[in-house]
Amino acid sequence: MSLLFGTAGTPRSSRGIDSISGIRRVHELGLGCMELEFVRGVKMGEKTARKVFDIAQQLGIRLSVHAPYYINLNAEGETLEASKERILNSARIGHICGAKSVVIHAGFIQKQSREAVYEKIKKAIVEIKERLKSEGVDITLRIETMGRGSQFGSLEEALAITEVGGVLPCIDFSHLHAVTGKNNSREEFASILARVEEKLGRRGLDDMHIHVSGIEYSDKGEKNHLIFAESDFKYKELAQAFVEFDIKGMVICESPNLEEDALVLKREYYSIIKPLP
Repeated sequence: MSLLFGTAGTPRSSRGIDSISGIRRVHELGLGCMELEFVRGVKMGEKTARKVFDIAQQLGIRLSVHAPYYINLNAEGETLEASKERILNSARIGHICGAKSVVIHAGFIQKQSREAVYEKIKKAIVEIKERLKSEGVDITLRIETMGRGSQFGSLEEALAITEVGGVLPCIDFSHLHAVTGKNNSREEFASILARVEEKLGRRGLDDMHIHVSGIEYSDKGEKNHLIFAESDFKYKELAQAFVEFDIKGMVICESPNLEEDALVLKREYYSIIKPLP
């Protein structure tokens, strides 16, 4: 597998707003992947999911799924069970679509120690993976690195929880930049990728799922996604790190202009690999 670039949801220039129209437009644009955004809820049925699978296979577009935002595996009672069910439903429908990964915002630290939250979220993830295995749903759960310190999902946490089988990180480089204002140079991007390789080996770099966008942030972390041109995010240096580590997998652009920045980053990446004569 090569490194594929794509959009978080249906491109803005798509003829329709549905996922099938989005996949067709991604293909027309020369992009290679798309993340199905279930962030407001899993509203796709099995019949549509099978059609999504067919068109994605036909056009050679690789898919992932983003589970709903309102998940907190550091909750109790009904809130915790509802969070698990949202992840399960995302995985079930994503599996039918042919998606290989489900991206998850795992939860909030609240007023507990990060160590205690880690153990609780890990326990919930283990239970979810066991349930999916019993149902024959083979899909990777990816814990996303988050843009605020109040959220579970530091780089260390996203890498550590891969101790659970079938769990890998979703590295959001823009979030990692927003948390501290750092992580915005080729050297710092390379350091992040080196930590992925140290934890997961070459297989981790060969099966990456990445989020990227311009980002607005404060001393509390992420505020809004921006287009690259309106942000201080150094996407050209990120592309250099991609080439340096020869990573493979999916790079999903979450900038407000979606496909435009996805194409900007793809062109930058290939200009480094194959510079013009």
